Amino acid sequence: MKKLFTVDDFIVAFISALGYGFGEAISKLLGWPEILCGVASMVLGIVLQGIITRIAFSKAVQESLAKRIITYASVLLIFLVAQYIAVWWMGVDLLDYLSDEFVFVILFPVLGFVLNMLIRGYKAYRIRKRYGDGSNGYVFDLKKEDIDATNQENNLILGEYDKDCAVKTRIGIFVGEKTKKTISFLGIPYAKPPVGELRWKAPEPLESSDAVFEAKNLGASAIQVEHVGSILKNYRQSEDCLTLNICTGIKESETAKPVVVLFHNGDFSYGGTADPLLYGENFITEHPDIVFVSFNFRLGIFGFIDFSEVPGGDAYPDTLNLGLLDQIAALEWIKENIAAFGGDPERISVMGFGAGATSIILLAASRRAKGLFKKAFAFNGSPELAYATPDASRKLAKELLRETGASSMEELVQTQTDTLKEAAQRLWQNMCAPTCGGALLPADVYSACEEGAASGIDFIIGIPKNEAQNVRSIVGDQNFEEALSVVVSDIKNSTDSIISSEIDEYIRAQAELSNETAAKSKVLEQWNALYIYRIANSLSKGGNSVHLLYWNEKPLIENLGSGTIDVLATMLGNSEAAQMYGSVVNADLSEVLQSLLIKLINGADLQLYPNEIKGVGGIDWEVFPKALIVEDEKLICDTLEDRLTQIKGVFDYMTS
Repeated sequence: MKKLFTVDDFIVAFISALGYGFGEAISKLLGWPEILCGVASMVLGIVLQGIITRIAFSKAVQESLAKRIITYASVLLIFLVAQYIAVWWMGVDLLDYLSDEFVFVILFPVLGFVLNMLIRGYKAYRIRKRYGDGSNGYVFDLKKEDIDATNQENNLILGEYDKDCAVKTRIGIFVGEKTKKTISFLGIPYAKPPVGELRWKAPEPLESSDAVFEAKNLGASAIQVEHVGSILKNYRQSEDCLTLNICTGIKESETAKPVVVLFHNGDFSYGGTADPLLYGENFITEHPDIVFVSFNFRLGIFGFIDFSEVPGGDAYPDTLNLGLLDQIAALEWIKENIAAFGGDPERISVMGFGAGATSIILLAASRRAKGLFKKAFAFNGSPELAYATPDASRKLAKELLRETGASSMEELVQTQTDTLKEAAQRLWQNMCAPTCGGALLPADVYSACEEGAASGIDFIIGIPKNEAQNVRSIVGDQNFEEALSVVVSDIKNSTDSIISSEIDEYIRAQAELSNETAAKSKVLEQWNALYIYRIANSLSKGGNSVHLLYWNEKPLIENLGSGTIDVLATMLGNSEAAQMYGSVVNADLSEVLQSLLIKLINGADLQLYPNEIKGVGGIDWEVFPKALIVEDEKLICDTLEDRLTQIKGVFDYMTS
């Protein structure tokens, strides 16, 4: 993405070369010792390089071609005057200094570029060697010592502790851990453990406390379905999972820092903050003036189920959307306590992927979550992943009774965690997501957003082009094919006969080119993209500022796809985690997208003037319906209508 050597770099090198030359020539003319001549040369060269860099890459110069031409013409004039003075007064030719300087200025960037390409190529080679063609999905090469380290638990501290790493909150004092650039507080509880009598109950606030706790280890992930390609099956899980993690720059700021809260992915049935893709340290190393927070919430049968038709179920009225209530509790805890960690409770932004993105959109439309965040990055999420009625959740509750042999809520509450987990594993295809309607969510989220329910929130909405292979790599071939057939059948049943026929025709045509599974995958991806586009449209009509991001990067390994996982790693800068998942992060693309995300968080226009990031051209990210398209490691701003679907009539049907 970055240019190897731009005209701006040339001008900077030009002026710094003059500085090095004048520094040496003048000091020699004054009769200074050789060592001082070298020092003078370096000092003047570095000073002039710093000055011209600030000028050449400033917004004032870069905002228009005319200003760049005027600036560079002025630099040329300065050189001609300096050359005349040098020849006339000192008897030296600055062209000699320029030629020597440019050897280094040009050679080193070229060598650095080549070296980076070689390193990236070697990483890609190792990944391809480990994954082959990727047909077996995600395969993690985890070391036992790393797993053991991640699975350690925080303890109560009774003696002395490092007060430089300690933060006092209402619920206790938490002692984190410092690195050279960051300080992290891991595994902080944000609500009472939902165990025992609190199983399937709404999250309850923790009691006030002055106790001192370690905050050096991640909390347990929620009890979840363990797919063949899920990394979290290697890590600790528990019903006691309502914890969060905080990371920020080690240097204190004079003003409170903006806060970004990450909602994890996982189809509402798996996932959690122990996944290395979700670590915030790399992001904060690059952006130390941000406070980064991630958290866990209840999943699957522990977070989304309707017990209203189970004997005793009337005592558990919140089970339909417990996972969302956990998310609200986490945001409320952050708003109450984040100032102690240097964060600004009035500048909270959220960032979500997959189920996390869907959660953000649902909460944005919920009165219960009003005011808890003001900016949102939601990639690959739409209200379509939520249920319109509780019928599916009630069916899941009946199947859970059958699987466990329980006949009432009293018996379910007393059932062992392992028994419930095993039942959830067998029922994974029936796992429920949030349900619309009721006290928490509007019945029609699209209409609610169109009517202004999410007013006051600025959005980046992300659409993936090649997400299906990510899903297949996690759940495995057999589960993916079974679920795919059900989903495509549901899609056809939800449309009119004309569109249903067009879908059948599309599947037949695509199956001749590849196979039926690949054809159905494309239908699913297109339908998903259109639903995301639809919610972006609804938010825009409701008065929200909406920017679309369309991810169409080519995967390193075709069978692993390029979607949520790649975007997650790119946005957070987690290159090592990306390699675990069979991909390589483009560092330049990561820098650009992170810069745009920071602008969203800070409330700035989503624009980059030329060379704001050196070597990157200007980017003017226009609001919906325009989109920033990431494709072939390039960024362009254009409309998406002709990219979202190949099925005749579907775009008009879905967006009318």
